[in-house]
Amino acid sequence: MEISKLDVFPVKLPMLQNFSISGGQVGSKDAGAPHVYVRITTNDGIEGWGEARPSHRWSYETLESAVSTIKNYFASNLIGLSIYELAEIHQAMDQQIASGLTKGQPIAKAAVDMAVMDAIAKTNKQPLSYLWFKRPSERITLSCLISASNEKEAAEKAQKAKKEGYTGVDVKIGINPDKDLAVINTVKEILPDAFFRVDANQAYTLKPAMRLARAMEDIGVDVFEQPLAAGDLLGHAKLRESTTVPIALDESIWTPEDTIRAIQMQACDAAVIKVTKMGGLSQAKRCGEIAKAAGLELLGGGLTESTLGLYASAHLFHALEITAPVDLNGPLFLQDDPSQEMAAIHNGEVALPKGSGIGWEVDEDKLEQFSVKVI
Repeated sequence: MEISKLDVFPVKLPMLQNFSISGGQVGSKDAGAPHVYVRITTNDGIEGWGEARPSHRWSYETLESAVSTIKNYFASNLIGLSIYELAEIHQAMDQQIASGLTKGQPIAKAAVDMAVMDAIAKTNKQPLSYLWFKRPSERITLSCLISASNEKEAAEKAQKAKKEGYTGVDVKIGINPDKDLAVINTVKEILPDAFFRVDANQAYTLKPAMRLARAMEDIGVDVFEQPLAAGDLLGHAKLRESTTVPIALDESIWTPEDTIRAIQMQACDAAVIKVTKMGGLSQAKRCGEIAKAAGLELLGGGLTESTLGLYASAHLFHALEITAPVDLNGPLFLQDDPSQEMAAIHNGEVALPKGSGIGWEVDEDKLEQFSVKVI
């Protein structure tokens, strides 16, 4: 079962609302959201699909870099390789795009890895989760992402989350640091029993983060995610010593090696597993297994992937036995995507598809409708 063809489809997907983090706007209704779809075709005619969701304000990868990397560096070097030799496929990609301090172009590599895993499961005529010796899950529980710059906006979004039955929230802070505590308090008052995740996206330095964490202890925050710069593992370790609020790392952990370093530095209580940032399903699973073996909690997250990435991530999170509501927020922000049937949220949950592979089916007309030219 060899790779005989690899196709790349850059698109801009329409958004329901703007989305900002501490580093700036990562998606807007006017510009749309950049996504890259990859289709791998085997010599037996099996098609596997993968997705990359680059965001230049979250990492260094862009729509243009992901497309050029896959088309100009990966595609020709993957033709002829067996889909069952996943290590060889990653070795070929890593030889073309070398690593620096961490893995080179992991978001681009994630799309290829996801497509290969989809193709393997389809070739075996099995759901993706069977590759990890797990029965498929029927649904996954989501955390509602709340990105707000003031109390009024936070209250409106929290009330909406409550009405829609969410049992977890992920509150973005650092957008307007002077209002962070007020925003956190406002959401907590409206959703006192929800799993409460606060994500700073590297917005703070150590001393302000210590002060904020102490205030969070009184509010009842369940986890403080990525408060400091990604490279500041020592700072996270010091912060962890100063507070009872569990510290989670996201942007600090991209690879299995990053995971080991965070464990060695005692820099966190939890690791955020994201398929796209970690170079794909296979690499994300390794990170999760290492973190679990070291006694860390696991949190599931995403980068506003569409239905394809959501389904793939959900299957992995089920295999890793992640129980807290996960931050797969694509359906909150995307108006449409090239799926025959988009993921739909009901009472804070998404039903997962049945069938072989990831279970996702492409709508070729919409794929063409949303396509953009990348030079």
